[in-house]
Amino acid sequence: MTTTRREVLGWLAGLGAAAGLLPREAGASPRVTALRGATLIDSSGVRLNTTIVLADNRILAIGRDLPLPRGSTVLEGRFVIPGLWDMHVHGAFLDRITLPLCLVNGVTGIREMWGFPPIYELRGRIARGEVLGPELVVGSAIIDGPHSTLPGALVVSTPDEGRQAVRDAKAQGADFVKVYSYLDLPTLTAIADECTRQAITFAGHCSNHVPLGDASDLGQKTFEHMYGLSLATSTRETQLRQAIADLPLDPANSFAWFQQVLEFERQAALTHSRSKAVRLANRLRRNNSALCPTMVAMRVYSSPADRFANDPRMKYMPSFYRDLWRDQLKNWAPVTQQEIRQQAEFFRRRQDQVAEMHEHGVEVLAGTDAGNPYSFSGFSVHDELELLVEAGLSPKAVLKAATRDATVRPGDAANLVVLDGDPLDDIRNTRHVHTVLARGKVLGPAERRTMLADVEKAAQEPFPTVQRTCC
Repeated sequence: MTTTRREVLGWLAGLGAAAGLLPREAGASPRVTALRGATLIDSSGVRLNTTIVLADNRILAIGRDLPLPRGSTVLEGRFVIPGLWDMHVHGAFLDRITLPLCLVNGVTGIREMWGFPPIYELRGRIARGEVLGPELVVGSAIIDGPHSTLPGALVVSTPDEGRQAVRDAKAQGADFVKVYSYLDLPTLTAIADECTRQAITFAGHCSNHVPLGDASDLGQKTFEHMYGLSLATSTRETQLRQAIADLPLDPANSFAWFQQVLEFERQAALTHSRSKAVRLANRLRRNNSALCPTMVAMRVYSSPADRFANDPRMKYMPSFYRDLWRDQLKNWAPVTQQEIRQQAEFFRRRQDQVAEMHEHGVEVLAGTDAGNPYSFSGFSVHDELELLVEAGLSPKAVLKAATRDATVRPGDAANLVVLDGDPLDDIRNTRHVHTVLARGKVLGPAERRTMLADVEKAAQEPFPTVQRTCC
């Protein structure tokens, strides 16, 4: 049975008129795509033998044996999930590389963690349909305290300067404020208060000067890279925090201070307290604070510098990245056999701690730190999902983390990923993308191959300016 054109227009009017779904020109036929006989997996559960009907960029109907209009594009069978999100990305400004690599891999939304005016402009161009790309949520310039290790960070030295940085971020169009590792407690407190005044959230690193639970109480919404987690759950937290307070800092080499703090975090992981973890989880859950562990990036930083150098996905990265990433890892990567063993163990313990927080109800987000060494836009989301499962989360929980707990419903934007295998059976099946539906586009196998070829070509072209990435 097929529907008439009038019935299709009735669907459009009834389900999507408020969202602008009616044909752009009088008499124009809507572009209808149907996913028929699919297994739909979202936060509501698993729906078998489902038909999903879409037009332009909206879901029209979901059910079984739905009538379809003549001329519909029909995909049979397979598994369908909501579009994936990468909640920690750097590099949206490389729009010819980052954006298509995300879409090809089923990533239909990204949180850009270092904002500046051209990226705010790009966010608007994507929203208006002028550029094809994932939805962009963009942070502020990175706000850090004195002796920041990050070139280009906005350094604030006083609470008043912190407040002004928040006001400036809001005025410039940031979706949230990004905070960093060297902020002291008075300045972070002022930033938090000003964020409340300006009705904007803040997220980022757990400051080395502020315990993770205290930052959560201030209102920090996400904590990146597992920083601060080992200290906050250690029986030696008081001693180690005093050691941090007493640690001399050479302004000419502030990274050495940061490295020593990480060493204290490694030591803290050896004295983990389950009871402290439960109390911390209760605080984070009460404050609606989430963890974005970026295990992909942390695994790289915990490994020998050359472990990932021959990754075949390097062909999709700008040519300058190879040298940039090699230089970055000189300061991070373990060298001696003892360092390599210690860092591998530290990484495993941090994974355990994230799984423990999840078990106690803390939200975990899927983020990759793409743009940093061997963390690849789009591709590495699938690496992150595997590492989260390896840590102890279920495939179902990991899919919720990667899709922002989305439920597929009529009237929603049609951001969907069609997979060849069941991700609940094996999370690695998220890699087996057949088709991506985003921004009203149907990106099937041929379209995705073309996009990858275009990215590979663009990666060889010179880029006049480079925004150095960070973790």
